[in-house]
Amino acid sequence: MTHVAVLGTGMAGLGAGYALEQAGAAFVCYDANPYFGGHTRSLRYDGGFVFDEGGHISYTKNVHVREVLSQNVNGVFEERRLRIDNYWHGRRVPHPVQTNLHHLPSSLVAKVIEDFISAKNRPKADAMNYAEWLHATYGATFAETFPMVYGHKYHTTTMDRLTTDWLGPRMYRPTLEELVRGAMGEELSGTNYVDTYRYPVQGGFMTYLEPFAERFAIKLDHRVSGIDPVSRTLSFSNGSAVEYERLISSIPLPDLVPLIAGAPEAVSNAARQLAFTKVVLINLGIDRSDLSDSAITYFYDEDIVFSRINLPHMFSPRNAPAGCGTIQAEVYFSDKYRPLTGPPSDLIAPAIADLMRCGIIKDRDRIVMKDAMVNRYANVIYDHDRRNAVALIHAFLREREIFYCGRYGNWDHAWTDEAFLSGEEAARSALQSKG
Repeated sequence: MTHVAVLGTGMAGLGAGYALEQAGAAFVCYDANPYFGGHTRSLRYDGGFVFDEGGHISYTKNVHVREVLSQNVNGVFEERRLRIDNYWHGRRVPHPVQTNLHHLPSSLVAKVIEDFISAKNRPKADAMNYAEWLHATYGATFAETFPMVYGHKYHTTTMDRLTTDWLGPRMYRPTLEELVRGAMGEELSGTNYVDTYRYPVQGGFMTYLEPFAERFAIKLDHRVSGIDPVSRTLSFSNGSAVEYERLISSIPLPDLVPLIAGAPEAVSNAARQLAFTKVVLINLGIDRSDLSDSAITYFYDEDIVFSRINLPHMFSPRNAPAGCGTIQAEVYFSDKYRPLTGPPSDLIAPAIADLMRCGIIKDRDRIVMKDAMVNRYANVIYDHDRRNAVALIHAFLREREIFYCGRYGNWDHAWTDEAFLSGEEAARSALQSKG
C-alpha cells in the first residue's frame, strides 16, 4: 500500500513530491523512463556537451519557486539578462519585433504602422480565433508577416484553428506610441516577459531537480499499464502492481485516459481529440563559442526548417567544453496537423544547411558532435477542440479522485515554475480529500 502515488518525475511530479514531503506524507514517485526529470531532463554527452530537452531556463518571479530551486543548487547558478532576437529574411531583429521595427525595410514599417492605426480605429469585437486576434491587435501586415508565419511553424496549423486561451503575457501588445518609438530606433524596456534568468552553473537544468531525486522515493522503469480507481490499484508493464490511497498524475491526458478502467467512450473520444506538438531537437557542438549575440533566436522564414534555436553554452559556459559552442534547433510536428514521417536524424543535414545559410555556422567551423532526438510532447495545441475535451476529461478524473497536474495533466501552456506549483496544488488537494 502506497499512501500517495505520484505518476511522473518532471517539474509537476516533483513539485507534488515536494509538497507531500513538506506535509510529512508518505509517497512514492513512479516514472516510465529509466531516468527522472521528465521533459526537464538534461542530456549529458561525452566530451562535456550538455543540452536540455528544450531551451529551459528559470525566469520565474515567484519567490517560493526561486528559493526552492536556489536551495537545490546551493545558490550556485548563473544569473544573466536574456538576449533574444528574431531572424527574418537575413535580418536579425531584437525581440519582440513589434517594438523594434527600425530594423526592417522602411516601406514595410510604414505599412505596419498604417495597418496598426486602422486596426485600432475599427469597432472592437471579440476575436473568434487567434488569427482574428492578431489582425485586431497588430493590423494585417504585421500579423501576416510575422506571428502568423511563425505560428504555423510552431503550432503546425493555421492560426484560425487556434483559440486565444493560451496567450497570457506571451504576445506583447504595444501602444501606438511604443510602435512608433521602436520604429524610430528607440530601445524600449519592459516589452518582453523575460528579463533576467537563472540557470545552474553545471550539469544543465535538471541539476535543479537532483536533490529531490536523491531524497524522494522514486521508482524508475515503472510504466503504468492500468489504473483501477475502484480498487485503487496501479499496474505496471514490468508486471508489478501497487495499491494506493491517493493518486496524483502528470501523465499526458491522451496517454492517461486509456489506462483508466471504466473510462466512458465519450471521455476516450475527448482524449483522442487533444492535439499537441512533438519536437525534433537537433543538438550540435561547434568548435567555436562566439556563434551569436543572442541565446535564443526565432525564425520567421517559411523555408527555414527550424522554428527556434537556443545556445545552451550561453545559459552556462559549462554546457560545452572550453572554446566550444552549442546549438539546439527545434523542428515541430503534430500527429493531428503535420505528422513526422521519417527518422529525426533526417533533419540534421537540413538544419545544418539552414544554420549556415543564416550565417550562424560558418564554412570554417567544425561540427564536433551532432544528435537528433524526438520529444513526443512539446506543446499543447489550443485548437477549438481543446476546451470542451479538457473539461470533460478533468470532470471524469475528479470523479475518480485522480489529481492531475503539470502542462500535460492540466493540458495547458504552463512554464516550468507553473508546472511545479500545479504539482504542489495537486498534492494539497489530494491530502485534503476524504480518500
